[in-house]
Amino acid sequence: MFWIIYEYIAVAAIILQVLIIVNAFRNYFYVLDKLTKDRSGYHPRTLLTIPCKGIDSAFEKNITSHFMLNYTDYYLCFVVESKSDPAYQKLCELKEKLSGVSKAIDVRILVAGLGQGCSQKIHNLLFSCNNAPEDVDVFAFADSDACLRPDWLSRLVHPLRKEAHGASTGYRWFVPQQNNLASLVLSSLNAKVAQQLGNSPFIKAWGGSMAIKKQLFYEIGLDEIWKNALSDDLSLSWAVKKRAGKKIVFVPPCLVASYEKTTWPRLFEFVIRQFLITRIIMPGTWWFGLLSSVYSVAGLWVGAGVAAYAVAVGKNHLFTYILLPAVFYAGQTIRPIIRQKMILLLLHKDRGKITPAMYVDILGNFIWSWLLLICIAVSAFGNRIVWRGIEYEIISPTETLIKKR
Repeated sequence: MFWIIYEYIAVAAIILQVLIIVNAFRNYFYVLDKLTKDRSGYHPRTLLTIPCKGIDSAFEKNITSHFMLNYTDYYLCFVVESKSDPAYQKLCELKEKLSGVSKAIDVRILVAGLGQGCSQKIHNLLFSCNNAPEDVDVFAFADSDACLRPDWLSRLVHPLRKEAHGASTGYRWFVPQQNNLASLVLSSLNAKVAQQLGNSPFIKAWGGSMAIKKQLFYEIGLDEIWKNALSDDLSLSWAVKKRAGKKIVFVPPCLVASYEKTTWPRLFEFVIRQFLITRIIMPGTWWFGLLSSVYSVAGLWVGAGVAAYAVAVGKNHLFTYILLPAVFYAGQTIRPIIRQKMILLLLHKDRGKITPAMYVDILGNFIWSWLLLICIAVSAFGNRIVWRGIEYEIISPTETLIKKR
C-alpha cells in the first residue's frame, strides 16, 4: 500500500516541481521585460522618506545615492530618533555637501523622538508623512542600508498612475561586503525570496523600496494602523489589499543593493526575526514558506532515500522513484542559476562582489534549504524580537508593545 500511495505523491510532486521551475523562468522574463522599458513619463510630486538609526555598512555610499536620484520633483527627508544618534551628524554633513548637486526640491533632517506604541522605524515614517508638504502626491520609502539606482524613484512611482495599483515595491539583494561564509549564505537565503517576485497577485511590499499615493495612504487609515504596528511593509500590504482591494506591483529595477557583512549569530537572528514577524502579521504567508521549505527538502532528500531503497529491493516502476529526486535536483540547480543571472543584469556594477555569493548559492543551495527550514521552524515559537537595540512584543498585526530599549 505504501508504494502505491507514494507513486501518486511522487507524480504530483514532480508536476508541481516542474511548475515551480516554469514560474522561475516566468519571473526572469518579467524582469527582462521591465528592465528595458522607459519609465520617465510620470512624475508626481513625491516625498521620499528614509528612517535612520546608527551608521549602517556603506552608509555614506547609500545615503549619497538618495541625493543623486534622476527625479526633479521630490522632497528628500531623513528621520532619526534623536540628535544623539550617530547618523544625525553624518546626515547633516552629507546634506551640506550634496544638497547643491541634488535634484531634490528640499532636503530635510527631522528628529522624531521616541516611538511609543509602534516600532521606532514606523514612528519615524509617520512623523515624516504627517509633516509632509501640502503639494505631495506620493509617499515613497527607502532604507538607509539600500543603495538606489539613479532611475529608482521614477520607476517606483510609475505603476501608481493606474487606479488598480495601490502600491509599488522593489526588494533587497544582499551584496556581501566581506566574503566570509555567513555573509555569502545571507545573500543566498535572501535570493530565494527575491526569486519569488514577479507579476503576481501575491506580491507584498518591502519597506526599503516602496511607494503609495498620499490620498490612498490616508483613505485606508494606514496612519492609524501604523500607530500600533511593528512592520511597515506587511501592514501596508494588508491594508492595500484588504481595505482598498488594490494590487501591489513589483518593479524589478527597484530591487536595491544592500551592502552587508554578517556573522552566523546575526544571520540566524535576522532570518528568524523576519519569519517570526511574518507569522504573526501574515500567518498565511508564513505557512506557505514553511510548507514550501518542507516540500523542497523532502522532495530531494526523502525522494533520494526512497529511490535508493527501491533500487536495493528491486521494486517495479523504478523510473518514477528515481525521477522524483532527479527533478528536484534539477530544479534546485536551475533556479539559483536563473536568479543569479537575473541579479547580474540588475546590479551589473557589483558583479565582482556578487560573484562569490553566486557560487555559494548555486553549489550550496541544497544545504541552505535545510538552514532556511530550521529558521522557519524556530520562528514558530514566541512573539518577542530585538530590532536595532529595541525589544518588542508583537501582540497582533495591529498591536505592538515596546518592552525594553
